Amino acid sequence: MTAVLEPVTRPVPTRPAGAVSIDQLLADARSRIERVTPLQAAARIAAGALLVDIRPAAQRCREGWVAGATVVERNVLEWRFDPASDARLPEATGYDVDVVVLCSEGYTSSLAADALRAIGLRTATDVVGGFHAWVAAGLPHVTGHGQQAG
Repeated sequence: MTAVLEPVTRPVPTRPAGAVSIDQLLADARSRIERVTPLQAAARIAAGALLVDIRPAAQRCREGWVAGATVVERNVLEWRFDPASDARLPEATGYDVDVVVLCSEGYTSSLAADALRAIGLRTATDVVGGFHAWVAAGLPHVTGHGQQAG
């Protein structure tokens, strides 16, 4: 006789006053940015925008990456792009830098692009669907095995 495991249900705690769900946080962030498709992102990059990949190294190794993208992991993004920060990148020359943020599926990148807009980079945006959508669109990338594709 095979035992049937019942799913464990956990009560949802009461949300503290003023707190929002991650779904609401994401919706709020996306309401402040004009997101772009992978093809629109590629066009902006061709016109001089900076593609910034915020995925952790292990994820880039597993999934692949876009050659030429600037890699800045999420935990230091604002410090690297705030033109007033001592830790800024050389590319962070001013508040008019056009930044397109890329993550794996387009969730974290929306929050990151909104954070960049909050520090003054008013054209910061992200790629709808992230790196997975970039690959699905047939755009050039390097596979996790180091092979050029797209």
